[in-house]
Amino acid sequence: MSVTNTDDTPVVRMVNITKHFPGVLANDQVNLTLHRGEVLALLGENGAGKSTLMNMLVGLYRPDSGEIYVKGKLAEINSPQDSMGLGIGMIHQEFMLVGNMSVAENIILGMRDLPLIPPMAEIKEKITELSKRYGLQVYPDKIIQDLSVGEQQRVEILKLLYRGADILILDEPTAVLTPGESRDLNEILKKMLAEGKSAIFITHKMDEVMEFSHTVQVLRRGKSVSSCPTKSIKRVQDLANMMVGRDILFSLDRGPYKPGDIKVEAKDLVIFPQSGEKPILDNVSFTIHSGEILGIAGVAGNGQQQLTEALTGLLRVNSGHILLNGEDMTNKTPLQIIKRGVSHIPADRGRMGVVGDMSVGDNLSMKKYRTDELSSHSIIKRSWVRKFADHLIEAFTIKTPSQDTSVKFLSGGNIQKTILAREIDSCKGILIAVYPSRGLDVGATEAVRQNLIKQRDQGSAVLLVSEELEELLMVADRIAVMFEGRIMDIVDAQCATTEQLGMLMAGVRREEA
Repeated sequence: MSVTNTDDTPVVRMVNITKHFPGVLANDQVNLTLHRGEVLALLGENGAGKSTLMNMLVGLYRPDSGEIYVKGKLAEINSPQDSMGLGIGMIHQEFMLVGNMSVAENIILGMRDLPLIPPMAEIKEKITELSKRYGLQVYPDKIIQDLSVGEQQRVEILKLLYRGADILILDEPTAVLTPGESRDLNEILKKMLAEGKSAIFITHKMDEVMEFSHTVQVLRRGKSVSSCPTKSIKRVQDLANMMVGRDILFSLDRGPYKPGDIKVEAKDLVIFPQSGEKPILDNVSFTIHSGEILGIAGVAGNGQQQLTEALTGLLRVNSGHILLNGEDMTNKTPLQIIKRGVSHIPADRGRMGVVGDMSVGDNLSMKKYRTDELSSHSIIKRSWVRKFADHLIEAFTIKTPSQDTSVKFLSGGNIQKTILAREIDSCKGILIAVYPSRGLDVGATEAVRQNLIKQRDQGSAVLLVSEELEELLMVADRIAVMFEGRIMDIVDAQCATTEQLGMLMAGVRREEA
């Protein structure tokens, strides 16, 4: 990309921004400058302060000290309405949606220039046009709480596109997109830049930084430690090292593929929605052996969420059978399935993965309370719990002021690490991991993948749901591709290509291509 700006006046200038939270200095005298027609990539490890800094720019937080200038003028940004009035919009990593309202209602929520009775037919038509134009499959009348995580992320993207902001903040915007959709987003971004718009791009995908951005700024422990032109960076490895301060492995050591007995078997699983229309799981069958990672590829919303919820007892199937270690566990309760050794890393970490008001230590320990490891004669031993939690915090490098901190105060990436630590520690042979590296920095992503491979090498059966094709090709032994509730094909990961998987994700079988 080339910068279209000839005006030296920054569209955004943040000066000496400082922000505290309980026990955490999130931003420490941070400066940031963005010019017209520029894409600034903001990098940093989980908990480095990136999202906090951007949340102050969009009015969700107020800085404790420092100044923000927008288009050359000192700005008072006290609310998201103020930021939108200045032309600033943000796609958040954690969704800003009202669950019991429709897609269309969420997209127009808070807009001040609408009549008392909004013209919903026109609004839905425009949303549908945007959805088709950008390849974001979302239906305006759908209720948010009925959508998958990936579909909700697409609503956030459409919300920003609908409102036409000229300063765009994108927090992990491609996390739930296919490679083709990510390329489409890049093209959209180029068109916006040509119109004089600017963007701040928060991502952990190194190739996107190199492709999308003009400037890279790195935060570490709340401080800005580096800022440089993207073109001055010669290798992706150098970018990763800037972010985490150490060398990162871009390949993983793994033992030979030696599948053992079948530990997970799905037989002709069918799930109908409450409306009774087309099945959301349509005769899905597969097996996972001990010592094997089966990857599930597909654009979010094609049945992956329902499949994993059925396997973990969170959703009943209408027909078919689920066998775990040879025992029929169809429609059993989550507790019964947990007792059979199944661990589950859910897609929605905030709603299903943690209890926000509980401490980090209690969240880490909640699957071990019933065991002799943490209790004696049905009495929880708090000293044992503390020792256990400290061990996991250190082993999984969870950044928290203490284990007594409420987990809701951690960054999104460190909340994910908390879930990973608990589930991997409690795994007894079957691990179901749904987007486990979503929102994690390159160092944490490396650790997640190594842990999944370690579980596989120790004989566990691992189901890995991911929209990162590179991750699936790197980690999985076999890859099943889902489209509209069906498994299109199951391929050998060693022989598969991103192009082949992309075609299957679009519903095109090999013989049709």
